Amino acid sequence: MTARIIMKMRVASARDESGGVRVLTLKHPLRDVLPEWEPGAHVDLRLPDGKIRQYSLCGDAGDRSQYRIAVKREENGRGGSKWVHDNLHSGAEAHVSAPRCNFRLHASAKRHVFVAGGIGITPFLAMVQAVRKTGTPFKLAYCSSLARPPFFEELQRHCGDGVTFYPASGPGRRRFDAFADLPEPAEGTHLYCCGPQRLTESVRVAASRWPQDHVHFELFQPAFDENFVPEPFGITIASTGQRLHVPADKSALEILRQAGFVLSSSCELGVCGSCECGYRDGAVIHRDAVLSPNARQDRMMLCVSRARGHVTLDL
Repeated sequence: MTARIIMKMRVASARDESGGVRVLTLKHPLRDVLPEWEPGAHVDLRLPDGKIRQYSLCGDAGDRSQYRIAVKREENGRGGSKWVHDNLHSGAEAHVSAPRCNFRLHASAKRHVFVAGGIGITPFLAMVQAVRKTGTPFKLAYCSSLARPPFFEELQRHCGDGVTFYPASGPGRRRFDAFADLPEPAEGTHLYCCGPQRLTESVRVAASRWPQDHVHFELFQPAFDENFVPEPFGITIASTGQRLHVPADKSALEILRQAGFVLSSSCELGVCGSCECGYRDGAVIHRDAVLSPNARQDRMMLCVSRARGHVTLDL
Protein backbone atom coordinates (compact mmCIF):
# COMPACT_ATOMS: atom_id res chain seq x y z
CA MET A 1 0.00 0.00 0.00
CA THR A 2 2.35 2.66 -1.25
CA ALA A 3 1.33 6.30 -1.36
CA ARG A 4 0.21 7.56 -4.74
CA ILE A 5 1.96 10.45 -6.45
CA ILE A 6 -0.05 13.68 -6.25
CA MET A 7 0.50 16.12 -9.12
CA LYS A 8 -0.44 19.79 -9.36
CA MET A 9 -2.04 19.89 -12.80
CA ARG A 10 -3.63 22.57 -14.95
CA VAL A 11 -7.05 22.45 -16.56
CA ALA A 12 -6.11 22.79 -20.23
CA SER A 13 -9.75 22.82 -21.32
CA ALA A 14 -13.20 22.49 -19.80
CA ARG A 15 -16.35 21.89 -21.81
CA ASP A 16 -19.89 20.81 -21.05
CA GLU A 17 -21.67 17.74 -22.37
CA SER A 18 -25.39 17.05 -22.11
CA GLY A 19 -26.87 15.97 -18.80
CA GLY A 20 -24.80 18.32 -16.65
CA VAL A 21 -21.47 16.65 -17.44
CA ARG A 22 -18.26 18.70 -17.36
CA VAL A 23 -15.34 17.29 -19.35
CA LEU A 24 -11.91 18.35 -18.13
CA THR A 25 -8.60 17.92 -19.92
CA LEU A 26 -5.71 18.04 -17.44
CA LYS A 27 -2.06 18.68 -18.25
CA HIS A 28 1.06 19.01 -16.15
CA PRO A 29 2.69 22.45 -16.40
CA LEU A 30 6.22 20.98 -16.42
CA ARG A 31 5.98 17.36 -17.57
CA ASP A 32 5.18 16.39 -21.14
CA VAL A 33 4.74 12.71 -20.21
CA LEU A 34 2.35 11.68 -17.44
CA PRO A 35 2.31 8.38 -15.51
CA GLU A 36 0.96 5.64 -17.75
CA TRP A 37 -2.48 4.18 -17.29
CA GLU A 38 -4.72 1.52 -18.76
CA PRO A 39 -8.38 1.67 -19.80
CA GLY A 40 -10.63 1.42 -16.75
CA ALA A 41 -8.23 3.37 -14.52
CA HIS A 42 -9.25 6.27 -12.32
CA VAL A 43 -7.51 9.17 -10.61
CA ASP A 44 -8.14 10.81 -7.27
CA LEU A 45 -9.08 14.48 -7.37
CA ARG A 46 -8.15 16.18 -4.08
CA LEU A 47 -10.37 19.08 -3.10
CA PRO A 48 -9.28 22.08 -0.98
CA ASP A 49 -11.31 20.92 2.02
CA GLY A 50 -9.50 17.58 2.10
CA LYS A 51 -12.20 15.58 0.32
CA ILE A 52 -11.07 13.06 -2.27
CA ARG A 53 -13.13 11.98 -5.24
CA GLN A 54 -12.42 9.32 -7.86
CA TYR A 55 -13.04 9.85 -11.56
CA SER A 56 -12.41 7.43 -14.43
CA LEU A 57 -9.95 8.44 -17.11
CA CYS A 58 -11.91 8.65 -20.35
CA GLY A 59 -9.39 9.62 -22.97
CA ASP A 60 -6.94 7.68 -25.10
CA ALA A 61 -4.66 5.58 -22.87
CA GLY A 62 -1.97 5.86 -25.52
CA ASP A 63 -1.80 9.64 -25.14
CA ARG A 64 0.30 10.33 -22.04
CA SER A 65 0.43 14.09 -22.57
CA GLN A 66 -2.90 14.61 -20.78
CA TYR A 67 -5.64 13.08 -18.65
CA ARG A 68 -9.34 13.50 -19.37
CA ILE A 69 -12.12 13.09 -16.81
CA ALA A 70 -15.86 13.75 -16.90
CA VAL A 71 -17.84 14.89 -13.86
CA LYS A 72 -21.62 14.92 -13.63
CA ARG A 73 -22.99 17.65 -11.39
CA GLU A 74 -24.96 16.07 -8.55
CA GLU A 75 -26.99 18.66 -6.68
CA ASN A 76 -27.78 16.19 -3.89
CA GLY A 77 -24.36 14.54 -3.81
CA ARG A 78 -21.52 14.88 -1.31
CA GLY A 79 -20.35 18.21 -2.71
CA GLY A 80 -17.38 17.18 -4.84
CA SER A 81 -19.05 17.45 -8.24
CA LYS A 82 -20.50 20.87 -7.46
CA TRP A 83 -17.05 22.12 -6.47
CA VAL A 84 -15.59 20.80 -9.73
CA HIS A 85 -18.26 22.53 -11.82
CA ASP A 86 -17.98 25.80 -9.91
CA ASN A 87 -14.19 26.02 -9.71
CA LEU A 88 -12.38 23.95 -12.33
CA HIS A 89 -12.47 26.17 -15.39
CA SER A 90 -9.79 26.46 -18.06
CA GLY A 91 -6.51 27.53 -16.46
CA ALA A 92 -7.42 26.42 -12.92
CA GLU A 93 -5.16 24.15 -10.86
CA ALA A 94 -6.16 20.69 -9.70
CA HIS A 95 -4.39 18.20 -7.42
CA VAL A 96 -4.56 14.82 -9.12
CA SER A 97 -3.16 11.43 -8.16
CA ALA A 98 -1.34 8.95 -10.34
CA PRO A 99 -3.83 6.51 -11.89
CA ARG A 100 -5.01 3.28 -10.30
CA CYS A 101 -6.95 0.52 -12.09
CA ASN A 102 -9.50 -1.80 -10.48
CA PHE A 103 -11.61 -2.30 -13.61
CA ARG A 104 -9.33 -3.49 -16.35
CA LEU A 105 -9.80 -4.99 -19.77
CA HIS A 106 -8.82 -8.65 -19.99
CA ALA A 107 -6.24 -9.01 -22.72
CA SER A 108 -7.04 -12.68 -23.27
CA ALA A 109 -10.71 -11.98 -24.09
CA LYS A 110 -11.91 -12.88 -27.55
CA ARG A 111 -14.90 -10.53 -27.27
CA HIS A 112 -15.98 -7.74 -24.91
CA VAL A 113 -19.54 -6.84 -23.90
CA PHE A 114 -19.88 -3.44 -22.20
CA VAL A 115 -22.97 -2.19 -20.33
CA ALA A 116 -23.00 1.44 -19.16
CA GLY A 117 -25.56 3.52 -17.31
CA GLY A 118 -25.41 7.31 -17.12
CA ILE A 119 -22.02 8.67 -16.10
CA GLY A 120 -20.88 5.03 -15.89
CA ILE A 121 -20.01 5.42 -19.58
CA THR A 122 -16.69 7.08 -18.69
CA PRO A 123 -14.42 4.03 -18.32
CA PHE A 124 -15.82 2.57 -21.52
CA LEU A 125 -14.79 5.63 -23.53
CA ALA A 126 -11.18 4.55 -23.03
CA MET A 127 -11.94 0.85 -23.39
CA VAL A 128 -13.62 1.09 -26.80
CA GLN A 129 -10.66 3.06 -28.15
CA ALA A 130 -8.29 0.38 -26.88
CA VAL A 131 -10.19 -2.59 -28.30
CA ARG A 132 -10.57 -0.89 -31.65
CA LYS A 133 -6.77 -0.73 -31.86
CA THR A 134 -6.45 -4.45 -31.15
CA GLY A 135 -9.35 -5.40 -33.41
CA THR A 136 -11.09 -7.40 -30.66
CA PRO A 137 -14.87 -7.55 -31.28
CA PHE A 138 -17.06 -5.66 -28.81
CA LYS A 139 -20.59 -4.46 -28.16
CA LEU A 140 -21.61 -1.52 -25.98
CA ALA A 141 -25.06 -0.95 -24.48
CA TYR A 142 -25.44 2.62 -23.16
CA CYS A 143 -28.44 3.39 -20.95
CA SER A 144 -29.30 7.03 -20.29
CA SER A 145 -32.20 9.19 -19.19
CA LEU A 146 -31.54 11.42 -22.21
CA ALA A 147 -32.47 10.98 -25.84
CA ARG A 148 -29.02 12.36 -26.72
CA PRO A 149 -26.71 11.29 -23.90
CA PRO A 150 -23.22 12.61 -23.10
CA PHE A 151 -20.54 11.60 -25.62
CA PHE A 152 -23.18 10.60 -28.20
CA GLU A 153 -21.16 11.72 -31.23
CA GLU A 154 -17.86 10.45 -29.84
CA LEU A 155 -19.29 6.99 -29.27
CA GLN A 156 -20.78 6.87 -32.74
CA ARG A 157 -17.36 7.78 -34.15
CA HIS A 158 -15.44 5.19 -32.15
CA CYS A 159 -18.03 2.39 -32.08
CA GLY A 160 -20.08 2.64 -35.26
CA ASP A 161 -22.73 -0.06 -35.09
CA GLY A 162 -20.99 -1.53 -32.04
CA VAL A 163 -22.96 0.76 -29.73
CA THR A 164 -26.67 0.52 -28.94
CA PHE A 165 -28.30 3.43 -27.14
CA TYR A 166 -31.10 2.87 -24.63
CA PRO A 167 -32.62 6.33 -23.99
CA ALA A 168 -35.34 6.60 -21.35
CA SER A 169 -36.86 9.67 -23.03
CA GLY A 170 -37.67 10.91 -26.51
CA PRO A 171 -39.44 9.22 -29.41
CA GLY A 172 -36.90 6.40 -29.58
CA ARG A 173 -37.01 5.55 -25.89
CA ARG A 174 -36.32 1.93 -24.99
CA ARG A 175 -35.42 0.14 -21.79
CA PHE A 176 -32.40 -2.14 -21.45
CA ASP A 177 -33.47 -5.60 -20.33
CA ALA A 178 -30.47 -7.48 -19.00
CA PHE A 179 -32.13 -10.88 -19.46
CA ALA A 180 -33.20 -10.18 -23.04
CA ASP A 181 -30.38 -7.94 -24.27
CA LEU A 182 -27.28 -9.64 -22.87
CA PRO A 183 -25.85 -12.33 -25.14
CA GLU A 184 -25.50 -15.90 -24.01
CA PRO A 185 -22.15 -16.62 -22.34
CA ALA A 186 -19.55 -17.80 -24.82
CA GLU A 187 -15.99 -18.97 -24.49
CA GLY A 188 -13.61 -16.02 -24.32
CA THR A 189 -16.33 -13.37 -23.91
CA HIS A 190 -16.00 -10.97 -20.97
CA LEU A 191 -18.82 -8.80 -19.62
CA TYR A 192 -18.23 -5.40 -17.99
CA CYS A 193 -20.80 -3.15 -16.30
CA CYS A 194 -20.64 0.31 -14.72
CA GLY A 195 -23.59 2.44 -13.69
CA PRO A 196 -26.23 2.98 -11.01
CA GLN A 197 -27.12 0.18 -8.63
CA ARG A 198 -30.41 -0.69 -10.32
CA LEU A 199 -28.58 -1.44 -13.56
CA THR A 200 -25.63 -3.27 -12.04
CA GLU A 201 -27.88 -5.49 -9.93
CA SER A 202 -30.01 -6.44 -12.93
CA VAL A 203 -26.88 -7.30 -14.91
CA ARG A 204 -25.47 -9.26 -11.98
CA VAL A 205 -28.61 -11.41 -11.76
CA ALA A 206 -28.86 -11.92 -15.51
CA ALA A 207 -25.16 -12.82 -15.74
CA SER A 208 -25.34 -15.47 -13.00
CA ARG A 209 -25.03 -18.12 -15.73
CA TRP A 210 -21.73 -16.62 -16.93
CA PRO A 211 -18.34 -17.82 -15.61
CA GLN A 212 -17.74 -15.73 -12.50
CA ASP A 213 -14.28 -14.61 -13.57
CA HIS A 214 -15.64 -13.32 -16.89
CA VAL A 215 -18.00 -10.75 -15.33
CA HIS A 216 -16.64 -7.44 -14.04
CA PHE A 217 -18.26 -4.48 -12.30
CA GLU A 218 -17.22 -1.00 -11.33
CA LEU A 219 -19.59 0.41 -8.74
CA PHE A 220 -20.16 3.94 -7.47
CA GLN A 221 -20.72 2.60 -3.97
CA PRO A 222 -20.78 -0.83 -2.33
CA ALA A 223 -24.12 -2.57 -2.11
CA PHE A 224 -26.00 -1.53 1.03
CA ASP A 225 -26.93 -4.35 3.39
CA GLU A 226 -29.53 -3.04 5.80
CA ASN A 227 -29.27 -6.22 7.89
CA PHE A 228 -25.52 -5.97 8.47
CA VAL A 229 -24.58 -5.34 12.12
CA PRO A 230 -20.86 -4.66 12.68
CA GLU A 231 -19.22 -6.60 15.50
CA PRO A 232 -15.83 -6.14 17.16
CA PHE A 233 -12.91 -8.26 16.00
CA GLY A 234 -9.19 -8.70 16.57
CA ILE A 235 -6.17 -8.03 14.37
CA THR A 236 -2.72 -9.58 14.53
CA ILE A 237 0.15 -7.98 12.61
CA ALA A 238 1.98 -10.83 10.87
CA SER A 239 5.43 -9.21 10.90
CA THR A 240 5.51 -8.35 14.62
CA GLY A 241 2.78 -10.35 16.37
CA GLN A 242 1.20 -7.12 17.65
CA ARG A 243 -2.49 -7.56 18.51
CA LEU A 244 -5.13 -4.85 18.13
CA HIS A 245 -8.83 -4.64 18.97
CA VAL A 246 -11.31 -3.17 16.47
CA PRO A 247 -14.52 -2.00 18.17
CA ALA A 248 -17.86 -2.36 16.41
CA ASP A 249 -18.01 1.39 15.67
CA LYS A 250 -14.49 1.66 14.21
CA SER A 251 -12.86 0.36 11.03
CA ALA A 252 -9.65 -1.63 10.82
CA LEU A 253 -8.15 1.32 8.95
CA GLU A 254 -8.90 3.71 11.82
CA ILE A 255 -7.45 1.38 14.48
CA LEU A 256 -4.29 0.69 12.49
CA ARG A 257 -3.70 4.40 12.01
CA GLN A 258 -4.19 5.01 15.71
CA ALA A 259 -1.51 2.35 16.29
CA GLY A 260 0.94 4.29 14.14
CA PHE A 261 0.63 2.56 10.79
CA VAL A 262 0.86 4.90 7.80
CA LEU A 263 -1.72 3.57 5.36
CA SER A 264 -3.07 4.88 2.07
CA SER A 265 -6.78 5.51 1.66
CA SER A 266 -9.04 7.62 -0.49
CA CYS A 267 -12.79 7.06 -0.66
CA GLU A 268 -13.08 5.03 2.59
CA LEU A 269 -16.28 3.58 1.11
CA GLY A 270 -14.82 0.41 -0.36
CA VAL A 271 -14.88 1.50 -4.00
CA CYS A 272 -11.42 2.88 -4.84
CA GLY A 273 -9.01 0.12 -3.78
CA SER A 274 -6.50 2.41 -2.07
CA CYS A 275 -6.45 0.63 1.31
CA GLU A 276 -6.16 -2.93 -0.01
CA CYS A 277 -4.23 -5.20 2.34
CA GLY A 278 -3.25 -8.86 2.38
CA TYR A 279 -4.31 -11.25 5.13
CA ARG A 280 -3.04 -14.69 6.09
CA ASP A 281 -5.88 -16.23 8.03
CA GLY A 282 -9.31 -15.40 9.39
CA ALA A 283 -12.90 -15.27 8.19
CA VAL A 284 -13.08 -11.88 6.47
CA ILE A 285 -16.44 -10.17 5.91
CA HIS A 286 -15.89 -8.47 2.56
CA ARG A 287 -17.97 -5.31 2.13
CA ASP A 288 -16.08 -3.62 -0.72
CA ALA A 289 -17.05 -3.22 -4.38
CA VAL A 290 -13.55 -3.77 -5.80
CA LEU A 291 -12.04 -7.18 -5.13
CA SER A 292 -12.77 -10.17 -7.33
CA PRO A 293 -13.86 -13.45 -5.71
CA ASN A 294 -10.36 -14.85 -6.25
CA ALA A 295 -8.66 -11.79 -4.75
CA ARG A 296 -10.87 -12.04 -1.66
CA GLN A 297 -9.13 -15.27 -0.73
CA ASP A 298 -6.20 -13.30 0.68
CA ARG A 299 -6.93 -9.57 0.18
CA MET A 300 -9.30 -7.18 1.98
CA MET A 301 -10.19 -3.49 2.09
CA LEU A 302 -9.40 -2.08 5.51
CA CYS A 303 -11.89 0.79 5.32
CA VAL A 304 -15.07 -1.30 5.19
CA SER A 305 -14.31 -5.00 5.53
CA ARG A 306 -14.30 -6.77 8.87
CA ALA A 307 -13.68 -10.24 10.27
CA ARG A 308 -15.44 -12.83 12.34
CA GLY A 309 -13.44 -13.06 15.52
CA HIS A 310 -9.89 -12.47 14.30
CA VAL A 311 -7.73 -11.84 11.23
CA THR A 312 -3.95 -11.80 10.65
CA LEU A 313 -2.89 -8.95 8.40
CA ASP A 314 0.11 -9.09 6.09
CA LEU A 315 1.68 -5.90 7.47
